[in-house]
Amino acid sequence: MKKKANFVRMAAASAGLIFAIGSLCFAPLHAQSKAPRFEVDPAWPKPLPNLWVTGGIGGLCIDSKDHVFILNRRDLTDNDLDAGRQAPVVIEFDPDGNVVNSFGDPDTTPNTPHGCAVDTENNVWMTGNGDGIVQKYSHDGSKLLFEIGKRGVVDSSDGTIKGKALNSSHSAFFKPAGIAIDPKSGDVYVADGETPGGNHRIAVFDRTGQFLRQWDLHRTEADGDAFVPVLHCVTLDNDGMVYVCDRRGHRIQVFDKMGNFQKNIPVEFEAMSKLPAGPEHVPGALGSAVWIGFSRDPGQKYMYVINQDNEKIDILDRTSGQILSSFGRVGRQPGEFTYAHFLAVDSKGNVYVAEVGTGKRIQKFKMVESR
Repeated sequence: MKKKANFVRMAAASAGLIFAIGSLCFAPLHAQSKAPRFEVDPAWPKPLPNLWVTGGIGGLCIDSKDHVFILNRRDLTDNDLDAGRQAPVVIEFDPDGNVVNSFGDPDTTPNTPHGCAVDTENNVWMTGNGDGIVQKYSHDGSKLLFEIGKRGVVDSSDGTIKGKALNSSHSAFFKPAGIAIDPKSGDVYVADGETPGGNHRIAVFDRTGQFLRQWDLHRTEADGDAFVPVLHCVTLDNDGMVYVCDRRGHRIQVFDKMGNFQKNIPVEFEAMSKLPAGPEHVPGALGSAVWIGFSRDPGQKYMYVINQDNEKIDILDRTSGQILSSFGRVGRQPGEFTYAHFLAVDSKGNVYVAEVGTGKRIQKFKMVESR
């Protein structure tokens, strides 16, 4: 009986040890799998005034007071214009979703407005992927403070959109997409190359518009000779690292400020359709890493990435690059996406997503649970 009792005690102790080890192994992993939860706010924004109708939202940024700026591409149909009016190029909303200001002459702002950023002085910057310029406006849009490049002139062999990309100009771009402003130095980072026909570089300028440096995406042997880089977004984290959306490479590339490559963060595309690939259907053509935002905690624990191919927002652990969860799905109801394309995060951690193509809207997703 004594031997049997000792055996039982030893077995129980071993089981406890195994359980403890299992807890040590799986508890951190389980904790890491948790991520913030979001719900769409169907009442944001409020109805636009004056029968305004927006086209594709070609840019989205937020200022220090959580005012949201959108860039309107004005690509409306005749039927839209029969029923309503063209909204202005730039529309500013307060945190409640009310329109508080608008500005922008469509004949002088960048063609096909695309990227948007607000600097530490609350000036508004914008790019256009149908052009070769970057512009900086005062917060209310009343003054064009300066621009890099000349409207309608691009960095190509003949200065037009139809020319061959040169990828080298110190004073012009070719289909610039994303823009980010370094809050410490004021340097301007431009993702210059929205489509395969344009440039393919990160170009950096100082706060006065003087060219500093440039670099291309990092290539691997797996990319092959057919690799065509498409730099769709650029943003900086609080650690001073530069994140670039390699749109068709289905990844995010991370560099230091001098352009030294640090790592790849994969953002996978999962084909849901069983349609065969062909000229009319190219799976993964839109890109699964289209735009990036960070959570607003000091450590920026989470990274929010627009996965346009799968029409969802992936939530990643910023440090490890692990995808923790996602929200959204394809569709046209509140909380669903049609060509989700731009993303920004306010001071409360709420996420705003803008849509182009046939989407033509902006949606607010309120953080309802943080981890």
